[in-house]
Parts: sequence; structure tokens; C-alpha cells
Amino acid sequence: MFDLTDVGFVKRITVGSTNPERMATEEEVQAAADLLNRCLSDSPKGRIIGVEKNFSILNIGEHQVVLQCVVYHVGFPRKPYWLE
Repeated sequence: MFDLTDVGFVKRITVGSTNPERMATEEEVQAAADLLNRCLSDSPKGRIIGVEKNFSILNIGEHQVVLQCVVYHVGFPRKPYWLE
């Protein structure tokens, strides 16, 4: 049983594009997904305690651009040594 009172550290991981001036590359998105997977599988094992789903539609000239991102809040009992 997971209890929020056990959470001593929260890592916020953004997967996707948040800046219209600079779109996230496929490598950056994959690196964020790899970090999320490591947070959920390595010791100390984290748990997802919250999720934000964001999108915005921008008109740039004649084109519409959709920015999408998902922000995961991963809770840990203590800060993992492998997180910077």
C-alpha cells in the first residue's frame, strides 16, 4: 500500500514540447521517457502521484502548430542518488 506521507522527494518529468520557439526533438522525448522508466523501476522505486496533460494550438503564419506534453510527478521516499 502506497501512502503519500511516505513521499520525501518529488521529481517532475516533462515528456513532449512546451516551448513553441524550440520544438522537442525525438531524442529529447525519448530521453525523458527513459528517465521516467528509470524512476519507476530503479531503487528507490518511485510512484506516479500526479499527471498534467497540456496542449496548445498556435497559429504561425498560415500554419497551425499543436504543442502537447505530459508532465509526470514521481514521488520517492528519498531522493535517488542517481538523480542530479
